Amino acid sequence: MFDKIKLYLSFFIILITFEACISVSYTFTGASIDEKDKTFSVKYFPNRALLVNPNLSQQFTEMMKDKFVSQTSLELVSKNGDLHFEGEISDYKTEPMAITQGQTAQTNRLTISIRVSYESKNDEDVNFEKTYTRYADYPSEKTLTEVEDGLVNEIIELITDDVFNDSVVNW
Repeated sequence: MFDKIKLYLSFFIILITFEACISVSYTFTGASIDEKDKTFSVKYFPNRALLVNPNLSQQFTEMMKDKFVSQTSLELVSKNGDLHFEGEISDYKTEPMAITQGQTAQTNRLTISIRVSYESKNDEDVNFEKTYTRYADYPSEKTLTEVEDGLVNEIIELITDDVFNDSVVNW
């Protein structure tokens, strides 16, 4: 019995010692952020797509900010954050999918692509530039205008999650 207590106590001391040496903080969201990183910034994402949704740039930029404010302990700054995001909306298109025998589309697909550049001031090895593409289908009986707001929110939420995971969730 006494040997078991000594074993548990030794394990506990090793665990505490090991944890004190780690300089990464963890959150319940899965984010692992270096303790040196205190701030983040998100530059406005201009819409450079051929088909322009006038609200998309603002929506995506704000959703990025909201995601990092709510899911990390980082402070949002207007520019030059320890973690910095910028880029552009590079594609926004709708196209017919699932063509039926009568040559009509059964569903249509809205696709959004956003180029994101991520820069960490404290760890240049994790910097990246990547284009994220996501889509959502909608029935051909509906016009894009009827479903656009809901689909755009769904798609940019997925892209925001992808950017978050690639930048601060290091699994």
